[in-house]
Amino acid sequence: MEAAARRRQHPGAAGGAGAQPGASFLQARHSSGKADEAVGTAPFHLDLWFYFTLQNWVLDFGRPIAMLVFPLEWFPLNKPSVGDYFHMAYNIITPFLLLKLIERSPRTLPRSVIYVSIITFVMGASIHLVGDSVNHRLLFSGYQHHLSVRENPIIKNLSPETLIDSFELLYYYDEYLGHCMWYVPFFLILFIYFSGCFTPTKAESSMPGAALLLAMPSGLYYWYLVTEGQIFILFIFTFFAMLALVLHQKRKRLFLDSNGLFLFYSFALTLLLVALWVAWLWNDPVLRKKYPGVIYVPEPWAFYTLHVSSRP
Repeated sequence: MEAAARRRQHPGAAGGAGAQPGASFLQARHSSGKADEAVGTAPFHLDLWFYFTLQNWVLDFGRPIAMLVFPLEWFPLNKPSVGDYFHMAYNIITPFLLLKLIERSPRTLPRSVIYVSIITFVMGASIHLVGDSVNHRLLFSGYQHHLSVRENPIIKNLSPETLIDSFELLYYYDEYLGHCMWYVPFFLILFIYFSGCFTPTKAESSMPGAALLLAMPSGLYYWYLVTEGQIFILFIFTFFAMLALVLHQKRKRLFLDSNGLFLFYSFALTLLLVALWVAWLWNDPVLRKKYPGVIYVPEPWAFYTLHVSSRP
């Protein structure tokens, strides 16, 4: 009788053991959500950003230069060039560094989107490897990058004419499909990472001296990426999306941490360099013909074959 009375006075006591796991689960979820909001700010990832910038300069920017510098006898035209091996290393190292960057984010980021983006990135960069390898090897045969495929002296007289279509298909894989599958997931991953680079503490919104020094070569590399990759629209869309996110988070009194500032300032410097590059070559008649339309962003290698390598 006393036990029954106690159960009537405390109806939850009998089911306490069964109800506790459910309550604990809800409490844990609530606590984890609060913890994610109040998570500490990540320190500046000097090692990752340094390796990332270094491999971009060496393996991507230095790739076509290495193809021209190393003797042709070492890498025959019917074999992969030294630049191709650079590209293979880039296709392995870059996804690895991007994943390590995501791992260090102080926020929980959408893993499925990250994984699909990494897979697409590797596939696009691999497509570009093949197309770019052949296109750069054609330089040794007199191919001129500042001209279209059909206007090139070594291409326009090919017979049968369907061979020209094959070279245009190769150019499409290199400059359009490969670049799209390479750069879209690349910038998407950077933006997703950037979305987690906010801190509620104004004092933590600053960059160390090493980050300021590293932002200059980083921004210069992205200038090369945007101009040579012909991805100005993708870049400017990403930059303004980052700017909009900064303004939105500022209303919540959230500020960029050192990693977010590094990425944002690198992109801002890139935008300035692209504007200067376009202004410098604005009245070039030959490049204007190759890049018609409203968006005029010449490729550095087109400028090289037109104004540098063609000099006697």
